[in-house]
Amino acid sequence: MFIYGKTATNAIAVMSYVAAEAPQRVGSAVIAKARKISPVLTAKLLTQLASAGYISGQPGPGGGYTLIKDADEIRLIDIVALFEQIDNSSRCPFGSEWCGNQAPCPLHDSITALTERNRRFLEQTRLSVFQKKPAGHKRPAAE
Repeated sequence: MFIYGKTATNAIAVMSYVAAEAPQRVGSAVIAKARKISPVLTAKLLTQLASAGYISGQPGPGGGYTLIKDADEIRLIDIVALFEQIDNSSRCPFGSEWCGNQAPCPLHDSITALTERNRRFLEQTRLSVFQKKPAGHKRPAAE
């Protein structure tokens, strides 16, 4: 279970496709079809990701999108942060009137631990995990 929304999920899906195809340029329609995201949403996400400096787009024949930064420099949390609030506050199912105002709710410690594990995963996982590796190349073990 990841604690971020559908827009951030779709943005990671878009970026993972662009990273997997790097250094080739890929069109938004191709990405939308491959990731099963609406073409309108895909175009919107690509525009926001380009504005953030992660990808560049080139219109016309032979155009499309490609990474500006090396995929190893882009962490998943960098992408999520463009679309979600990533503060450390937990999301208490009892509402904000319980946690922080009284003793922690019965789920507080579990939710906090899950949130921290998720944050570490997003901070440690780089977009390069989606890139194709040459035959015989082994990926390093996850941290």
